Amino acid sequence: MKRCIFQRPGMPSGARMPHQGAPMGPPGPPYGGSPAVRPGLPSPVMEPSRKRPAPSQQVQQQQQQQQQQQQQQAVQNRARNAKRRKMADKILPQRQKRKLRLYISNTFNPARPDADDSDGSIASWELRVEGKLLDDPGKQKKKFSSFFKSLVIELDKDLYGPDNHLVEWHRTPTTQETDGFQVKRPGDVSVRCTLLLMLDYQPPQFKLDPRLARLLGIHTQTRSCIIQALWQYVKTNKLQDSHDKEYINCDKYFQQIFDCPRLKFSEIPQRLTNLLLPPDPIVINHVISVDPNDQKKTACYDIDVEVEDPLKSQMSSFLLSTANQQEIASLDNKIHETIESINQLKIQRDFMLSFSRDPKGYIQDWLKSQSRDLKLMTDVVGNPEEERRAAFYHEPWSQEAVSRYFYCKIQQRRQELEQALAVRNT
Repeated sequence: MKRCIFQRPGMPSGARMPHQGAPMGPPGPPYGGSPAVRPGLPSPVMEPSRKRPAPSQQVQQQQQQQQQQQQQQAVQNRARNAKRRKMADKILPQRQKRKLRLYISNTFNPARPDADDSDGSIASWELRVEGKLLDDPGKQKKKFSSFFKSLVIELDKDLYGPDNHLVEWHRTPTTQETDGFQVKRPGDVSVRCTLLLMLDYQPPQFKLDPRLARLLGIHTQTRSCIIQALWQYVKTNKLQDSHDKEYINCDKYFQQIFDCPRLKFSEIPQRLTNLLLPPDPIVINHVISVDPNDQKKTACYDIDVEVEDPLKSQMSSFLLSTANQQEIASLDNKIHETIESINQLKIQRDFMLSFSRDPKGYIQDWLKSQSRDLKLMTDVVGNPEEERRAAFYHEPWSQEAVSRYFYCKIQQRRQELEQALAVRNT
């Protein structure tokens, strides 16, 4: 059986089409599209006796198949994106909110006249502020003080005076974490106290100016979230200048807050400095009871705090390991090789599908594509398809072209002879 080799004009006789494994893109119709038809040829019509459908029905079927494939592809993309999101949730742990249970209790020590020491002979009370994280999955339990930036206990000023009614704790770089706080004072009467607890937000959060808070619907948030909410407000209300995208045309609310009719978006972080305040502390009012018959001496409160996912520390230790880094590098290389193999197989599949649908049209389109590529690579000027025909050289311009060609050759030869004679004479 003879093989038919399609040879392009100007190509050597040994050149052939790429083999099956060659990475060649299909120059014909895209995958799922209608086959190409040569211009100037009538559309073929099927014989009635044959069972294959007519071209119009065939086109409709192909369109239906294309729509079905697009729908399936869309479903697969949604499923793939959902899977990626789920994987991202597992791989990139986020900070999550947990319950911190706060216990406030006090004990009363009545005066004992027969006590030897001075502390026992004076009535006193002791206040304890403790807490723990509910359902803490971490192996190392976090200390109670690690959730707070500061804690202030304000006692009755009339009882303990202006210099002894405040008990303060503030975090410093050298602070030693503790599981609770204790305050002991002399006294035999019930005392009203106020606890002010400032959470240690990571990253830092800020309380918004009341006008800005009403505009954005945000009370306390991080700086990045506030800027993102401002940008969302600008896009929703179309405040960005249509001619100069860098500027924002302020509406009446923006003008009241930023006190200018127009501003750059890059200026917003600096202008926010005066509009962001420290967040409000958690305020708890408590009564230190000294009544021995009072059983409600312990109060319990639940506070929402943000903690890091325990997977984050495990990931950090995993990534810092040298052996694990080598394993990750080898897996990355394997992933790249697999992706490259998939791309090559897709190119081959697209080639085979396009060729199987319309072999004749595909070969014609491929030859045209190769001809265009050859022109780009060799900087060919003109039309090789017309130049290979004899009629192309019988046109009026050919005589003048031949005369110019021979004239240039004669001038070139004359110069060569003159140079040769000049060398001999010297």
